[in-house]
Amino acid sequence: MKSIRLIATKSLRSWMLLALVALLSACSLSPELRTADLARIEGKTYVVTGASSGFGRGVAERLGTARANVVLAARRTELLEEVAGRVRAAGGQALVVTTDVARPGDMDRLMSAALARFGRVDVWINNAGVGAIGRFEDIPVEDHSRLVDVNLKGVIHGSHLALRQFRKQGSGTLVNIGSVESEVPLAYQASYAATKAAVLSLGRTLNEELRLARLADVQVVTVMPWAADTPFFAHAGNYSGRQPNMVLLDPPEKVVDAIVWVSVNPREELPVGWKAGVSTANHRLFPDLTERASADLSQKAQMEEPPPAPSGPGSIHRPVQEGRSISGGMRHAR
Repeated sequence: MKSIRLIATKSLRSWMLLALVALLSACSLSPELRTADLARIEGKTYVVTGASSGFGRGVAERLGTARANVVLAARRTELLEEVAGRVRAAGGQALVVTTDVARPGDMDRLMSAALARFGRVDVWINNAGVGAIGRFEDIPVEDHSRLVDVNLKGVIHGSHLALRQFRKQGSGTLVNIGSVESEVPLAYQASYAATKAAVLSLGRTLNEELRLARLADVQVVTVMPWAADTPFFAHAGNYSGRQPNMVLLDPPEKVVDAIVWVSVNPREELPVGWKAGVSTANHRLFPDLTERASADLSQKAQMEEPPPAPSGPGSIHRPVQEGRSISGGMRHAR
């Protein structure tokens, strides 16, 4: 019995030490976007999918202030035109290309339009994504399928187009937006977590292929944010019976700055903020414990505490009017 308590105590101490190390290194997980970084962006061409709201809109508008060429892709054309106006007003150039990333023809047309207008692509950001909240078996299978089409197949197709172009150019940076769920799966978001885990695995594999090909000037980055206060929750399919909810939401600006920063300071993986850093680090040492803690958090925060809400697919299959800005307004509503 004494030996069991000793082992448990050592495990707890190890977990606490790892958490402390992650917390002490938190500053490196929320990179600060400096004037020098913005200067390196000027005149470069970026393709940003999911650019009508949330991270994508924030990234596009920030790139405009750096005088970049920004190719805006999403399904909601009128919102893309609004974002384009802000990019141009800030000093950048903008091109709107209505795109459903789940349609290969749309993605081919997106790359063609970018090259026709600007001649090259320096950074391709696969940001578009959708979610579905609820028990796995309560979510319609067509919604699960659509998540795979958008979150994984869309990223694969965009990555394929980008890397073929970067090989021709001899340089370029591919930024794929994963999630803390790329590393730590969350109960009641099964297919979303599965697609984000696949995005992380894709990035790791592509980086090895680039290393073997000795293409040092072509990089693949996977950005892994904690849940942020964007319109994601307004757009997600919801079959939980309650309003979409998540605790300790990060401000979207933190993730926007990290995405823009890593586009000129590439590294293979970037958890954004201390919460994502601690979660991913703990999962690698204590996977079962971390997954149980995350599931318990999700059970309380999503399935027990929020008020009732009707079920529906959100924007999974068709765009919706709600959620038109960078922020989702959830942090300020509490």
